[in-house]
Amino acid sequence: MEKIDKNEAKIRIKKLSAEINKIRYEYHVLDKPDVTDEVYDSLTKELRELEAQFPDLRLADSPTQRIGGKPLEKFQKVRHQVRQWSFDDVFSFNELEAWNQKVKKLINKQQTTNNLQQKKLEYVCEVKIDGLKIILTYENGKLMRAATRGDGVIGEDVTENIKTIMSVPLELNYPIDLVAVGECWLSKKELARINEARKKKGEALFANSRNAGAGSIRQLDPKIAASRKLDTFIYDIDYLRLTTNNQQLTTLETQMEELELLKKLGFKVNPESKLCKNIEEVEKFYQSWISRKNKEDYGIDGVVLKINSVELQKSLGYTGKSPRWGIAYKFPAEKVTTIVEDIKVQVGRTGALTPVAHLRPVLVAGSTVSRATLHNEDEIRRLDLKIGDTVVLHKAGDVIPEVVEVLKDLRTGKEKNFHMPKVCPMCGGAVGKIPISKSQYPTKSQKIKKENLGVAIYCLNPNCYAVEKEKVIHFVSKKGFNIDGLGEKIVEQLMNEGIVSNFADIFELEKGDLEPLERFAEKSADNLISAIEASKNITLEKFLFALGIRHVGEEGTILIAKAINMEIPNTKHQTPASPAGGPNKSQLPKIKIQNINDIAKIFSQINAEQWMSIKGIGEKMAESLVEWFGDKNNTEMLEKMNELGVKILTNNKQHTTNNKLQGKVFVLTGELKNFTRDEAKDMIRGLGGEISSSVSKNTDYVLAGENPGSKFQKAKSLGVKIINEKEFEKIIK
Repeated sequence: MEKIDKNEAKIRIKKLSAEINKIRYEYHVLDKPDVTDEVYDSLTKELRELEAQFPDLRLADSPTQRIGGKPLEKFQKVRHQVRQWSFDDVFSFNELEAWNQKVKKLINKQQTTNNLQQKKLEYVCEVKIDGLKIILTYENGKLMRAATRGDGVIGEDVTENIKTIMSVPLELNYPIDLVAVGECWLSKKELARINEARKKKGEALFANSRNAGAGSIRQLDPKIAASRKLDTFIYDIDYLRLTTNNQQLTTLETQMEELELLKKLGFKVNPESKLCKNIEEVEKFYQSWISRKNKEDYGIDGVVLKINSVELQKSLGYTGKSPRWGIAYKFPAEKVTTIVEDIKVQVGRTGALTPVAHLRPVLVAGSTVSRATLHNEDEIRRLDLKIGDTVVLHKAGDVIPEVVEVLKDLRTGKEKNFHMPKVCPMCGGAVGKIPISKSQYPTKSQKIKKENLGVAIYCLNPNCYAVEKEKVIHFVSKKGFNIDGLGEKIVEQLMNEGIVSNFADIFELEKGDLEPLERFAEKSADNLISAIEASKNITLEKFLFALGIRHVGEEGTILIAKAINMEIPNTKHQTPASPAGGPNKSQLPKIKIQNINDIAKIFSQINAEQWMSIKGIGEKMAESLVEWFGDKNNTEMLEKMNELGVKILTNNKQHTTNNKLQGKVFVLTGELKNFTRDEAKDMIRGLGGEISSSVSKNTDYVLAGENPGSKFQKAKSLGVKIINEKEFEKIIK
């Protein structure tokens, strides 16, 4: 390479970067390449050489930085800025129409109650990509983080792998703060190429492009992700803040405007979307794609409907699990046939007896299945199912497989009828159906009406071993206390030995209790005791989930935690829930949780109506909460856990006693060594400080790591105090 002075190199690097990004955009986003791969490779080669000669001139978002150097040791967990939801599914036009009617009723009710201006009800239909959901966070137009969905609150940081995807812009066309959501996918052609290479090496083949794509994103070495030529479609904006007064960007009023803005910003947006005026037009769009879906080079498993009006989206809000303003209309699921070899009954943590079909193993929807739920006795009767029958098995995506049809013409006469047990198969106690809700329990002089009974059969023994075992297994699971080393077999062993009988007993375990037991040596006993001790600090939502309260799932616990001012991210369409004050018995009282005793005392005094004042909590969930916290045995168990050192982690903003950074504004730039950006931000917020994405005269500190960006220079020009990590640690201590 010819010698070049530094000023010329600076100009050349800037121009090369711009030209390479332009070619990348035309090729990978617009699918309209103007130059050959050789030209692109040649320009990239020149840029790499210049950056090697002048490393300090390399731009932070240089095209050469898409593939990182060292593989990661593990993926870091990150909390989403905006809570991530998933759409409910429907599988037929009747189900879609029922959803539509429900939406119309809710809209009419809210427009009448709140005197809202009537908005036209239209739907945006988009093909549903069978890929991996990704969340992209930009600050001042620069890609700061890419994460997987995870549990909707916590995901995994996969930034280095997402950077390898050419359709993802490292810098937007406008300097704004943005959280964008989309789907990462692998083409069918690329899947075929990868599987051919794996076959030659004797490696297991990927079942489908979704599995291969998800596996690629979760590779610790970005070079592997880069080699697989992943792609994206971006379809949603969860958060948008303009950092300049740009007249070209306006307030979004519709979903269609949102898609157009994403294109304008530089994202790849699937062109296959349509604005439909009514549900019949939606059905036509859906039907047209059933025959076309296999012709595309990416996987499609349905159509997603979203109400076009953002105002109506905000008005409808969310349930405990999903948006009310959208639905996923899935294509007919993959179906296969197999034989029911046996039917066995499981007893769950709520005491419900669930019949499970033991199947001749069969491959369906990319995975081998040997079990399928039969739900309850009524479902077995409806199917007229017998042991030995040939059945049609249905598995849609990641849902639990279920038997949908019995092929009676294939019966041989050797099939056997199945009957639900008359007593609990685990404890021998009485079983029976129970009323659907608390309000339908009869008085002593009345009989239970048949129509008020649920379809499930329950073990009525409150001390059933199987129920208690399942409760403890649920309690220590990853979504609960996440106690490493306390799996199902160990729980069963501890309960069989009489060492553990309920949740609280776990925190009383000593090393000496474990060492005499089979499977436990000195080290494994130490490890389990350490894991139990480490689990004692837990967030409110995880604590409530661990309790296993009937009808109160993961989403419900998040709603409760948010309603009493715990730190749970909100979404673009939902106003944060806040507890109402005053003596109104239908409103949730103001609550401040400092320890588990507070939960035992306060929650036991909340009635069903007050629980239902939390948006997304219905009658069943409310009644279960009242029943659980009204049980003296349960509240005593909570008090015991409190005595044993179990603590609730509270929102630092609400409960911190040290507000030394109150009113101080921080900006972060560059690469931090001793902690991640998210950790630094949490520390600042925990001490009452604020985080800003841009430097201004109102900024108090700029925390600068290695390779700081333009914020560093702006801070210098404005005279804002710049601190390094050591100085930051002194401040927070």
